[in-house]
This record gives sequence, structure tokens and C-alpha cells, in this order.
Amino acid sequence: MMPPHAFLGFLIGLSLTRVAETQPDHASLKPQRVHFQSRNFHNVLHWRPGRACTGNSSLYFVQYKMYGQRQWTNKETCWGIQEFFCDLTNETSAIQEPYYGRVKTASAGIHSGWTMTRRFIPWWETKIDPPVMNITQVNGSLLVILHAPNLPHRDQKGNSVSMDNYYQLVYRVFIISNSLEKEQKVYEGAHRVIEVEALAPHAVYCVVAEIYRPELDRRSQRSEERCVTIP
Repeated sequence: MMPPHAFLGFLIGLSLTRVAETQPDHASLKPQRVHFQSRNFHNVLHWRPGRACTGNSSLYFVQYKMYGQRQWTNKETCWGIQEFFCDLTNETSAIQEPYYGRVKTASAGIHSGWTMTRRFIPWWETKIDPPVMNITQVNGSLLVILHAPNLPHRDQKGNSVSMDNYYQLVYRVFIISNSLEKEQKVYEGAHRVIEVEALAPHAVYCVVAEIYRPELDRRSQRSEERCVTIP
């Protein structure tokens, strides 16, 4: 027969084993696929829940730092949140500097370790939208006016900062008409006001534009097609 003190120890051990079996371990709580997504320098940290995270009971904690800094900084508005993303645009505004972000999880009183992003440089990684395009008819020609995407940053006077401050932007304009068998590139360069001439009367012309960044050899998606009938 088991002595009373040994039997009590056995019950305590069994209880602890059952608790351990029902609680997730630290590794299975760690957030997965922690990465930045950046568009027009809006830099948002994203992640997926750990394998053991179920329902909405898990909380997430976000920190960030610039490369070379020793200390991590808490993102106060993303401290103990249930969402799977955190906007770090203001914290990563020096766009040519490398940054890191990291996330940890808390669930049922257990905290996971941190999961860190790879190095993130906004200037290199941000995707830019196509140009905003306005078209006006002028004496049988088309006047195409292009605008680069808006950015979240402001200068010291509070004015909007242009994308041209960061890249050598090249605008490409294409037209398609009902008399052409394929599209035609009518402009490539840095000007944002382009006049398209020598158009056939009574023809329908559709215009699209894109932005090219030669430093990175990358182009934006194309703008929405705008169609105009020449009188």
C-alpha cells in the first residue's frame, strides 16, 4: 500500500501533468509569418496566430526598433491587441533606414517568445500605386495630367511630401483606339502633363498609365482605363 505522503505527491504530479497537457507550450503560441507589408510608405506589420492559438482569447504584443539600436520599443496602441496587424508607419518614417518588428502572444496566462521580421527597408520594399490620371480634350488632342500617389509623411511645415522626393519617377502613358490593333506607348519620361496629338476624329481612345522606378527596375500596376471620344 502506498504511504499517504507518496500518494499525495502522486496526485499533485498527476494534476500538474493534466494542466500541462491542456495548456499550450511556448513554442506553439509563437506568432507565425511576421512580416511588413508596405504600400506608398504605409508600413503595416502582419502576422498569423501560432499553432496552438484558437478562438479570440490570444493577445498580441508588438515592438520595433531601427537597425543598430540596442533597445526595443513597445508600440503602445498594439500592446495586448487581438488583431493580426499593427500600423508602424510613423515609427518607420526614415524610409532608407532598416527596421525590425517583433510580436509575441499571451494566452491563458502563458507568454510565447518573440517572433521577429527580417530586415525591412521601406524605400526598397514599398509598392507604389499607379498614378492618378485626369484627361481633358483640347482641340482634338488629349491632355493627360498625372499625379503620383499620396504619401503619409509631412515636411517640417506640415506640407505633403511628394513621391518624387524619394525616387526618380518615370511616367509611361499608353493609348488604345478602335482603329489600332494594339496599344501604343505615347510617352515615357518625368513630365506629368502630356499632350497626345495627331488623333483621328470620331475615334474612341482609351488611356492607361503607370509609374516606373529605374533605381529598382520596378513598375506600378496600371491605372484604370479612361476612354474618350474625339469629336
